[in-house]
Amino acid sequence: MLVSRTRLLVLGTVALPIFTFYGCAPSSDPPMSGSDTSSQAEIPEPDVFLTSDQTHARWSATIPPVVTVQSGSVVEVQTMEASDGQFDFESTVADVETVSFDPIHPLTGPVAVEGASPGDVLAVTLLDIEVDEWGWAAIVPGFGFLADRFTDPYYKSFEIDPDASHIRFNDRISVPLAPFPGVMGVAPATDSLLATIPPRANGGNMDNRHMVVGTTIYFPVFVEGANFSIGDTHAAQGDGEVSGTAIEAGMRVRYRIEVVEGARAIEEPQYETDEYYAVTAFATTLDEAARKATGYMIDYLTAEHGLTPEEAYILCSVAGDLKISEVVDVPHMLVSMHMPKEVLGID
Repeated sequence: MLVSRTRLLVLGTVALPIFTFYGCAPSSDPPMSGSDTSSQAEIPEPDVFLTSDQTHARWSATIPPVVTVQSGSVVEVQTMEASDGQFDFESTVADVETVSFDPIHPLTGPVAVEGASPGDVLAVTLLDIEVDEWGWAAIVPGFGFLADRFTDPYYKSFEIDPDASHIRFNDRISVPLAPFPGVMGVAPATDSLLATIPPRANGGNMDNRHMVVGTTIYFPVFVEGANFSIGDTHAAQGDGEVSGTAIEAGMRVRYRIEVVEGARAIEEPQYETDEYYAVTAFATTLDEAARKATGYMIDYLTAEHGLTPEEAYILCSVAGDLKISEVVDVPHMLVSMHMPKEVLGID
C-alpha cells in the first residue's frame, strides 16, 4: 500500500529517513578553489525544517524568504512532486489533458542566508535524500523534445520501494533509483515573476541528474540573502529528460547552505563532487550552451589551476566531458562539462 507523506511542523517530530542517500559535506577549504569534498559518516541534524506547504512557483526578488539562516546552516525540506498535487498514483490520461502549468514546480523556500550579497557565491551541499513511495512520468502534448511526434497525452505511475535500488518500469525493465532535485536556484535580480520552466543564470530548472547527494552546487548571488529554493525532485532521469518529465516524486532533502568566502565570481551555477569539478551553461541552442560551458571550464582551469587559456582549451578537449543535461525546458537548454579531479592532481 502507498503511504502518503506526513507533513511535520517541528524538528522534534522529524522521523528517521526510510531510504536515505549519504553524501559529502563541504571541505574546510574554500570549495571554489577546487579542493576536494570530505566524506562523513554522520549526517548533521537540521537547524531548520520547511514543509511542502512552504512553497512558491515563480522566480522573483519580490518573493520574501520564509526563513533566514546563518551561513553554514543545515536545512531540511519537504518537496512536492512537480505537478503540485494535480497528479497522484491513480491518475490517468484524463488528468494530463487538464493539467495546469501555473503551479508547476512548487519550490520549497526561499531560504535567505545572513551575509549573502550580490556578487557572492552560495554553496549548497546535498547531504541526504529520502524519496516518497510513488512517482509519475507523463507525455504532455506540445511539451518534450519530440513533441511533433508524440501528440497524445500519456501517464504512468510508479511504486517506489524504499528498500530497493531500482524502480520497476514494467515486468521486465527496471531503472536505477537515483534521486536529485531538478530545480535549485537563488532569486534573480528582477521584480518580475518568472516561470520556473527554463534554466537561467540563477540556476532554476537545470534537470541535471549528476547533482545527487554528495554534490556541492555553487550559485552566483543576485539579491541580498540569496533566497535559495529547491524542488522538482526526480527519482530517476536520463541525461536530456527528452520526454519532458523524469520520474517525478516528492522527497525530503537535507542540505548545507553557506556563503563561500573569497570565491571567484561565476556567471552561472557550477558544481563538484569527490570525483570531478563541473560547470553549467544555458542557451537557446545546444551549440551555444556547449560553447559557453567550454568557456566556463577554461575560465575555471586558468583561474584555479594556473593554466594558460591555450593549455586549458587543450585540456578540455582531451579530458573534459560535455554532457547534455536537458533539452526540453524551452526556451533554454542546459549543457554541463565535467573535469576529473584525478586529471587535475586533486586527491
